[in-house]
This record gives sequence, structure tokens and C-alpha cells, in this order.
Amino acid sequence: MNQVMTRPPAADLARLSVAIVFIALSGPLIVATAAAPLAIAFWRCFIAGGVTGVFVLVRERAAVTSLNRREIRLTVIAGVFLGLHFAAWIPSLTLTSIASSTAFVATQPIWAAVIARALGIRVPRTVWMGIVVAFAGILLLGGIDFSIEPRALIGDALALVSAVLAAAYVTVAERVRQTVPTATMTSMLYFASAITIIPIALIAGQPFVGFSAQAWLMILAITVGAQLLGHTLMNKVLATTPATVVSLAILLEMPGATIIAAIFLGQIPPLAVYPAMALIFAGLVIVIRSSSPRSVTESSPI
Repeated sequence: MNQVMTRPPAADLARLSVAIVFIALSGPLIVATAAAPLAIAFWRCFIAGGVTGVFVLVRERAAVTSLNRREIRLTVIAGVFLGLHFAAWIPSLTLTSIASSTAFVATQPIWAAVIARALGIRVPRTVWMGIVVAFAGILLLGGIDFSIEPRALIGDALALVSAVLAAAYVTVAERVRQTVPTATMTSMLYFASAITIIPIALIAGQPFVGFSAQAWLMILAITVGAQLLGHTLMNKVLATTPATVVSLAILLEMPGATIIAAIFLGQIPPLAVYPAMALIFAGLVIVIRSSSPRSVTESSPI
């Protein structure tokens, strides 16, 4: 059903603005980092797991020791999905434009709705209307990318797969959050994500080390900015601002990343891309506005 939209407190608007900036910077920073894509995926998860792990050991040690098998199993599963998400999305940025990759990965709420329906949860008719609108944009954007550079379609496909994996992650993580503190859950699943990425990187022959000092600083900036600070602020805002508002704000990553990439990396999308992105954006707004608050919470793990 439609969610009531209330104006967030001024402090939350400021936090949301900062969080969106850091999250929107994620894609451009990754492209600008001279390191193997899967190495970036591994280190951002591993470092984030270490930072949150220290906090958990100091503040939530009792919560860790009280975890039952079900909670541990679901946390690891969520971590595997998150690791696979990063293993698909980050390489996509090297094959297609930041604008397209960000637009495709932003479709996560669509796949969350599809997963919810598969689990027997009733999905409002307006959600399906939004999905149809967004899919029209997806097909249009994919067609445009293919006409410009056929290889870009591989990047688009990876970004779309990463959106499905992100939806699976959110679905499982939401169940864990019902009984496990957020910091305890995230520290465990970040480590699970890092471990998941290791064999994929080895098979792909991508190194984990041997990068320049500048590349390591960029990886650290990506981790601190998007992985830790951006989503930490999102979680804080969720305590006093409706999840629907937060999820709609996250959609601003799409134009934000596009603008940043255009200014600093010279990635200016052709005019034909904008109507496709507008359709995706409009469809996602309909989906989020029509979904339950829980189904749109933490809608983007980027």
C-alpha cells in the first residue's frame, strides 16, 4: 500500500545529503582506482568487516556469543549474496558506463518485490505497474548501450545480475536484523562477503595486492565513504525518518553518480540514455512508494 510521506527532520536531511554524496561517489571512485575490480570488491568488504568487527568486540561481544545456528547461517548466506553482488557490480563498471551500471543496479527494489512474491507475499498491483515502467527503461537502455558498444551489454547484464543479488541479500539480511544487532550482523556478513569473493578472483586471475599507494588510498576512500559512512548515516536516519523516504533518496545516486562521472571522468552519456534512465527512475519511485516499509529498507548496498 502507499506509504505516508512526512518531511524528515532537518538533521536527517543533512545526514541523507552527506550519505547520498558518498554513495554516489562509489562508482566513479571505483573506475578511477588502478586496481583489479575483484580486489576492490574484496578489500572494501574485508576492511569494513574489520572496522565493524572491532566495534562489535568492544560494544556487542555478548550479542556475538548469543547467536544461534539459524542466525549465523542466515548471516553467512546474506554475506555470500552481498559478496556476489559486489563481484558482479564492480566489474560491470569497467565494461559499461557508470550511468548505465548505476541505473541497472538501482533496480534492486524491483527484484525484491519479485522475490517477495515468490515467497508468497502479496505484492500490490501498483508495484507491478512500476515494474513494467522500469523494465521498459531497462530494455531501452540496454538497446542503446548495445548500439553504441556491444561489449557494454555484458556490463549491463552484470549490473542487472548484481541488482538481483542485492535484492536477495536485503531479503535475507532483513530476517537477520529482526533478532541480531546491525553492527554484529554487518561485521559477520562483510567477512563472509570477502571470503566469497576470494575464489572468484583467483579463478579470474585477478591479484589482491601489488597496487600503487594511490590505489590503496582510493580503496580506503571507497570503503570508508560508501561502505561505512554512507550506509551508517542511512541506518541512523532510518530511526527517525520513514524507510520509504530513505529509499527514494537513495535513488538520487543514479543522477548523482552520472553527474560526478561526467565532470571528473568525462563520461557524458548520449542524449538517448536520459529517457531510458527517466523511465527506470519513475518505475522505481512507483515500486518504492507502493511497497511496505520493510521491503524498501536498506534498498542499496552499493
